[in-house]
Amino acid sequence: QVQLVESGGGSVQIGGSLRLACDAPRDFSWNFMRWFRQAPGKEREFVATINWSGDISNYRDSVKGRFTISRDKAKNTVALQMNSLKLEDTAVYYCNADRVLNIEGAKRSYWGQGTQVTVSS
Repeated sequence: QVQLVESGGGSVQIGGSLRLACDAPRDFSWNFMRWFRQAPGKEREFVATINWSGDISNYRDSVKGRFTISRDKAKNTVALQMNSLKLEDTAVYYCNADRVLNIEGAKRSYWGQGTQVTVSS
């Protein structure tokens, strides 16, 4: 069973920092990797994405300038550095990645189990 494993969540005060990590199995090829989050009572929302080579990334507006997504191709990991955290960043953060199935570009999306991030005053 293919699993993405997240780590690094926790509790922090306003203005603090946390670093999330997501490990994808090295047996497979992965294309885009992303972070989503879901706050209580709200829908899951996109946070950030990064391409295979790590040179193209994109963020939701509310985290631009505070969050940085990065990846280690050799280790098949993606990280999310979160700085200047706000109360509204509190959520369960999920890793999402596209596994490449063949040379024609077919892909399958996988999700991690989620890691809790809590920002308090």
